[in-house]
Amino acid sequence: MSDNLEISRRRLLGTVGAAGATGLALGAAGGAATYASVADEAGAGGPALTTVGATRVPFRGPHQAGILQPLQARGHVVAFDLAAGAGRKEAVALMRRWSAAAELLMAGEPVGGADAGVARDAGPCSLTVTFGFGASFFDRAGLVARRPEQLDPLPAFSSDQLDPKRSNGDLWVQIGADDALVAFHALRTIQREAGAAATVRWQMNGFNRSPGATAQPMTARNLMGQIDGTGNPKPAEPGFDGHVFVSPGGDQPWMAGGSYAVVRRIRMLLDDWEKVPLKRQEQVIGRRKSDGAPLTGGTETTEPDLDKLGADGKPVIPADAHARISAPEQNGGATMLRRPFSFHDGIGPDGTPDAGLLFICWQADPLKGFVPVQRKLDRGDALSAFIRHESSGLFAVPGGPAEGEYVGQRLLEA
Repeated sequence: MSDNLEISRRRLLGTVGAAGATGLALGAAGGAATYASVADEAGAGGPALTTVGATRVPFRGPHQAGILQPLQARGHVVAFDLAAGAGRKEAVALMRRWSAAAELLMAGEPVGGADAGVARDAGPCSLTVTFGFGASFFDRAGLVARRPEQLDPLPAFSSDQLDPKRSNGDLWVQIGADDALVAFHALRTIQREAGAAATVRWQMNGFNRSPGATAQPMTARNLMGQIDGTGNPKPAEPGFDGHVFVSPGGDQPWMAGGSYAVVRRIRMLLDDWEKVPLKRQEQVIGRRKSDGAPLTGGTETTEPDLDKLGADGKPVIPADAHARISAPEQNGGATMLRRPFSFHDGIGPDGTPDAGLLFICWQADPLKGFVPVQRKLDRGDALSAFIRHESSGLFAVPGGPAEGEYVGQRLLEA
C-alpha cells in the first residue's frame, strides 16, 4: 500500500470514526444515512450535500456492496486478466490495493496522491464497488482445489452469439453510483490501482433512471419501455438469503455470504421491437406496458393467473410470454436477483442502435438459478426474436470483508 493511500485511509478513519465502523448505511432495506462533508466537519460552514450525494453504502459487512442496494443511475462493469507471469502473490497485493481504494471511494474520500479530483465536489452518491473471481483466476493463482463447481462453464444456448473477447475474465469489478463522475472516478481509480498486475479484458458502461426522476420510487423500465424487475425476490421473503447467498458450511468456506454473478450483454433489436403494435408487445411480455400489471389484471405486484383463459379459450397470458416462461413456478422454483443496467454504445452505420441490457443476476448457485430459467427461455420465449446475447461471464463473488480484511482474503490466504 502506498504512503499516500495509507494517509488517506487514516484520514478516512479519523473523519468517519465510529460511525464508519457501524455503517452509516444504505442497507438491505434501502435506508439512507447522511454523510458529513469535509467542509462541514472542518467548521467551514459549507452547504450540506443533497440526499443523492450524501447517501453512503458501507464497504464492510456480511455481503459485498452492490448486490442488495437499489439500482444506481450509472454503472460500469469491467473484467481484468492477470498479467503474464502474475500469480497468487500478485493477486494478494492487487486485492489489498483494490479493497483499500474501494473503501475510500465508497466513503467519498480521495485515493492517494495520484487522485485526479474528478469526484472532489460530490459525496459518496451511493457508490458501490464489487469484486469477483472468474474460473480462469483459480488456474492463474494456483488455487484450482478451491474453485467451486458452481463456476463450471455455463451451457451453450441456441440464441447465443457470444464474443469471446467480451466474455469471462480472471477478475470482475462492478461499479455503481448515482452520479456519473463518481462512477467514472471509481472506474479510473480501480484501473490505475491494477498497476502491472492485471490488464483490462473488457469494459461496459450502463445506466438507469436517476433517483428522484419519478413522483415516487418505482420499478425501473428497460429500453423497450417495459417495467423490468417486478418479479425480483425481496429480502423480507422467506428463503431469500438461501436463494441469493452461499450458506456457511459448504465445500468452499471462503464463499460463505457470497453470491454468483451471471453477466450477459443483451442487445435489444429496438428497430424491430418498435414496429410491433402495443397489444402484441404486451402479449410477448405477458404484462401491460403502462403499469407492468399481468394481462390477467390487477397491479404490477398482482400474481399472474397463469391458468386464466380468454373468451377464445386460449390462455390470457400466452404460452410463449416472457413472464410465463421465466416465472419461478414454471422453473421448479428457480430464483435469482436481477440487478441490471441499460446500455447504449452508439449507432451503427446502418442506423441501428447498439443498445440493450447489461443483465446481472445474483444467486447462491447458477445451476439452480440462471441456467434452468435460461434453458427454458431459450426453447420458447417470444422475446427471443427481439434480443441477442452478445457476451457472457460467470463470477464467484465472496462475502463482504470483515474489519481488517480485504476482499477475497479467505480464499487467497486460507
